[in-house]
Amino acid sequence: MKSMTIESNDLIQLVSFKLGNEEFGIDIGRVQEINMMMQLTKIPNSNQFIEGVVNLRGKIVPVVNLRERLGLCKKADDSRTKIIVSDVNNKLIGYIVDEVNEVLRISKSIIEPTPEIISGVNSDLIEGVAKLEGRLLILLNLDKLLSTTEINQLQQIEE
Repeated sequence: MKSMTIESNDLIQLVSFKLGNEEFGIDIGRVQEINMMMQLTKIPNSNQFIEGVVNLRGKIVPVVNLRERLGLCKKADDSRTKIIVSDVNNKLIGYIVDEVNEVLRISKSIIEPTPEIISGVNSDLIEGVAKLEGRLLILLNLDKLLSTTEINQLQQIEE
């Protein structure tokens, strides 16, 4: 009889976070650190979704408002607002999220492809949707969250 245990290579670890009422997840291996919201230095003439830069231990890190990048309504920061710092193409980028929930270990088998109904302009930003006990978790593709041009603009900000 076949064992019903899930093999470790069938599991992925995600950091889950909220933007409004929606729950999102990104691969924990991509997360460098999670910080409380801090004072940002605004950058003139930058994209609307770039909130500014922060100095993290001597490194200038551009910070993206993830709500705005995904076309959601802007929201005032509060005590739960966090900055998730991630490595994208060997560049550190911070993403402002409403709150970080937890680290999850889920089976790859519960992840479904992006539904066709949302396969519009930004569908490539979504890797899939995981069905968890009574809730859905939208998995973001950090590599496609910003275009090459936008990443190059962020590189110029760092310099």
